[in-house]
Amino acid sequence: MADSLSPQEKLALIYENLQERLKEDIIEDVVLKQQRSLKIYWGTATTGKPHCGYFVPMVKIAHFLRAGCTVKILLADIHGFLDNLKAPIELVKFRAEYYQFIITSVLRSLNVPVDRLQIVFGSSYQLSAEYTMDLYRLSSVVTEHDSKKAGAEVVKQVANPTLSGLIYPLMQTLDEQYLDVDAQFGGVDQRKIFTLAAESLPKINYKERAHLMNSMVPGLSGGKMSASDPDSKIDLLDPPDVVERKLKKAHCAPKEIDGNGLVSFVEYVLLPVNGLKTGGKGTFVVEKRKPEDGEPLVYDDIAVLKADYEADRLTPQMLKSGVTKALVDLLRPIQDEYTNSSSWQEVTNKGYPAAEVKKKEKKVKNLGTRFPGNKSGVEAKPDGHIEGAQKDQVNLGTGAEEAMNNLDMKPKDAS
Repeated sequence: MADSLSPQEKLALIYENLQERLKEDIIEDVVLKQQRSLKIYWGTATTGKPHCGYFVPMVKIAHFLRAGCTVKILLADIHGFLDNLKAPIELVKFRAEYYQFIITSVLRSLNVPVDRLQIVFGSSYQLSAEYTMDLYRLSSVVTEHDSKKAGAEVVKQVANPTLSGLIYPLMQTLDEQYLDVDAQFGGVDQRKIFTLAAESLPKINYKERAHLMNSMVPGLSGGKMSASDPDSKIDLLDPPDVVERKLKKAHCAPKEIDGNGLVSFVEYVLLPVNGLKTGGKGTFVVEKRKPEDGEPLVYDDIAVLKADYEADRLTPQMLKSGVTKALVDLLRPIQDEYTNSSSWQEVTNKGYPAAEVKKKEKKVKNLGTRFPGNKSGVEAKPDGHIEGAQKDQVNLGTGAEEAMNNLDMKPKDAS
């Protein structure tokens, strides 16, 4: 399809449905003047299990490919480890493989040719001497204040943060150079990191890149949809009964559009996904509760849907019912692929081991943590990170050699 598009049409497709663009002149120079393939990357830290909000960047990746872009997907395994140990070192390898399985499955379900993508593990180049030296160079020109500010909306915020949270934005900045791209794509929550990258790369004699940002789909309970908050999201592998239960409980105030996660989901996921699958304009169908209530409501324009919702012609109950049916249908091929892949299931069990059920214990006198024979253990939290008196050994390994071995990433065949 890209060969049949003019440079102006390619540019329009690249910009479609984006919330914000920085340094458009870089992109337009490549597409309109040089008339070559735009090199772009999208990265994700391999932490909690991906949720339905991931459809938003996947749709844009489909647009980029149709526009003839060269697209790289960065599975940022080390970033997941740096982000307040959301991905413990011994689980990083398996979680990165899980992400490879599920992202390629999502793209296949959208009829995106995955053979035109390049999937890169961060640890495949971020452990090199050259990268490390550049990280030192970058840290010498970026202040602690600027790095902390850049990661404020991305890195998990805690009362007493570790230094790793300051390294995270610097590495994301360097990735633009080491992945050899013209632009980086991400959610609008990444804006401060993108700004840091644009300002700091030229300081170490690397060129500035362009940045493209999609909107963030609000979570089910309002606020950001997060992989580390089970109540805010629907996992891509959640079965139909769980999807229905979560959507019934979702925040969906009558006649209110702002902050309405279900309306945003229709706008940024269901309509464009349907368009990708049909090759035309996307539609969203809401069945009436009873046959005698008339014909189903069919929307191909989000403005009309919003107007109907504000006028209460489309009620929260009707919207939830329509989204539930459309989402269950959307997830079915991904879940079928998971069911038929023993390799994917094995990686899931290793990357996201079930937390041990705690037995109710009789209270005993607190003897502190240093008494002889203390056997305090560790506990896996919902977002996958580990807590407990001995978490440092679990998360970090017993030495650098073991940590390096745990990060020995090799791309798996996710077909």
